[in-house]
Amino acid sequence: MAQSQNTRVDFTIKATSYHGLTTYGDVMVGDRAFEFYNERNVDDFIQIPWNEVDHVAASVLAKGRTIARFAVFTKGGASFSFSTRDNKRTLRAMREHLDPDQLVRSLSFFEVAGRGLKSLISR
Repeated sequence: MAQSQNTRVDFTIKATSYHGLTTYGDVMVGDRAFEFYNERNVDDFIQIPWNEVDHVAASVLAKGRTIARFAVFTKGGASFSFSTRDNKRTLRAMREHLDPDQLVRSLSFFEVAGRGLKSLISR
């Protein structure tokens, strides 16, 4: 069983992790780390200390009204994608522990396609 890195939990919510196979569990935002615990397998967990978070990218839809999912990128180059029952509330809780420039909006499908076309044309 995993020991939590947090001494105080600020926010907890049901979530889905898209790291490898899709797993369901709980996300905990605490004073020291962002944590995900699988609800069926206690040995399956993700703990990311706040000082290891490089940035968090949110997939924003409908002109900012809906956030489909978000990804936490670490300084070591790893990325973990999550979706919670209320992604806005989760990101607001994370904002208390991160700098404002660490919360970014991910590129839309059309922005990615446009950049790909530009790179093909520039070759």
